[in-house]
Amino acid sequence: MTNIYFNRWFSTVYHYMNMIRDNPDGQQFTFYGTHSDPGHISLQACEVTEREPAVKGKEYVDFAVDFCRRHRIDVFVPRLNMLDIAKEIHRFDEIGTKVMVCRDTELLERMMDKDRFYEAMADTGVVPLPEYYVAETAEQFEAACERLERNGHRVCFKPTNAEGGMGFRIIDNAIDPLQSLYGWVGLSISFEQAYAALSTVERFPKLMVMELLEEDEYSIDCISDAQGQLIAAIPRRKSSGRIYVMDDKPELAEIARRTAEYCRIPFAFNIQVKYNKGVPKLLEINPRMSGGLYLACLTGVNVPYLAVKALLGQPVEPVVPRLGIRASYLEWPVLMKDHEELPIKN
Repeated sequence: MTNIYFNRWFSTVYHYMNMIRDNPDGQQFTFYGTHSDPGHISLQACEVTEREPAVKGKEYVDFAVDFCRRHRIDVFVPRLNMLDIAKEIHRFDEIGTKVMVCRDTELLERMMDKDRFYEAMADTGVVPLPEYYVAETAEQFEAACERLERNGHRVCFKPTNAEGGMGFRIIDNAIDPLQSLYGWVGLSISFEQAYAALSTVERFPKLMVMELLEEDEYSIDCISDAQGQLIAAIPRRKSSGRIYVMDDKPELAEIARRTAEYCRIPFAFNIQVKYNKGVPKLLEINPRMSGGLYLACLTGVNVPYLAVKALLGQPVEPVVPRLGIRASYLEWPVLMKDHEELPIKN
């Protein structure tokens, strides 16, 4: 029996735990989970759970090490505080816990700070980058917008350290402020509104001001071995509504191959690109399983389980995903276990 621990993850990790549990090799796992919310749906896939303390940095690592020691955890799959955990990976090595994380902390730091990562990826030939500028003052923001518009681009911006779509906005000077009050909340904002907000401070946290990529967006879910050798890559395109298409796109498979070769990210990672004028350009690379991975796994590649096998040092052969398929998702009711059945430690 292998004890496997997921700390604070997305709700869809519920699926990943069950994919590992229902593996084709009949390997047995006991699942442990922690979260700040004892009612979080991910914990319903666990046999043992605890409430996470409201701490950060070294204190959080202390908590995670203690949890792994007390429960004799064999495999730890972190999302929250991944960098802090990677920096003290030796502490987990000492207690015999294998951690699904990239040990190259310099690379991890760059990936979590988008402007540094773009600088590192420039001129490597791995993946094309959008035109972008970094702004920390309202004047820099204005200059970046003007330059991008002169170069024929629509403009968007995003904090350099944001995860997913947090803080993402599109400059749209045709927006009707009154109409926007009566319509759906959107991502668009006028330059005047953005500039006015940014001008309220002398210096703000860094923003990436960049060309808006206006064509298809792909999330490429990748699985690699412990040395970062690519095992499989699954391009996933958002279509209409809730429909996703796992496309056979050779240029995206090549981007995944070059990324794996250059970055050597082990186990599971995700590359996000978006096309503009027919060219796929980098949005970000996440050194972990993506939130939508469960859709990509419908191609016949059980990424969560293969990643665990790779971490445990078990052989994992290259897999050919079944591409050209369409998929969707729906809400699925889950009967919540009582707290008596699902103990939460304070």
